[in-house]
Amino acid sequence: MKSSPGYFYNTVGNLGRFVLTFFNACKEMCYLYTRSLWSVLRSTIFWHNTINEMNFIGVNSVPLVAIISTFTGMVISLQVGQIFADFGVSSQLGNVLAVAFGRELAPVLTGVVVAGRVGSSIAAEIGSMKVTEQIDALKTLSADPIDYLVAPKLLAAFLMMPLLTIVSNILGMAGGFMVAVHQKAVTAVAFFESIASYITPWNFIGGLIKAFFFGLVVAGVGAYKGLHTENGAVGVGTATTQSVVTGTIYIFILNYFLTIILY
Repeated sequence: MKSSPGYFYNTVGNLGRFVLTFFNACKEMCYLYTRSLWSVLRSTIFWHNTINEMNFIGVNSVPLVAIISTFTGMVISLQVGQIFADFGVSSQLGNVLAVAFGRELAPVLTGVVVAGRVGSSIAAEIGSMKVTEQIDALKTLSADPIDYLVAPKLLAAFLMMPLLTIVSNILGMAGGFMVAVHQKAVTAVAFFESIASYITPWNFIGGLIKAFFFGLVVAGVGAYKGLHTENGAVGVGTATTQSVVTGTIYIFILNYFLTIILY
């Protein structure tokens, strides 16, 4: 059965609109990043807001990151430890945990947690200000919305994400260590020797580099969605959902390319 010309044209048109929307969004997000960088370099950024955002993004996210990372490390140790025991290489469990968390799990898990908790909050806050015309009021008062709202959030996310990733690394390894020693009969000496023998600092440094980028993605997507909120309360809810979904997708896509570059 042949497709009608109208269906074909509609499909091509929808695809074209999607591509144009995507590149327009990329252009506007690049503007937010460069404009925020310029705000920091000129010191026109509202530093008090930046400190508050660092507390909200970093300190307040520690409990959630700690719980997720600890139990993820415990589960990996539980599952992988059994496989390693079958092959008689249980002593290498520490090496596997260190590589998994240092390179991938710590930055990605932290990025997803922050995208869900912080990205949604940024979109909701800025979106609510947009639909209630508070952003226009800021402009009327000669306060640049980028300096006041966007730049503090981007800078705070950029600085705090690597610190949260360090917390994730430490607690994920600690959770895996407890399970390895108490349930998989791996000695503490063998666990740490496998880490010292095979792991290099770059395994952890690369993960921290990823975290810097993930922080910019989460805050940037949240700010972009918030600034483009329409249709009142319904639009705020939509922007919040889109911020979490889009930010998470970008994190996984970016993680793939960063892994190719870094490792």
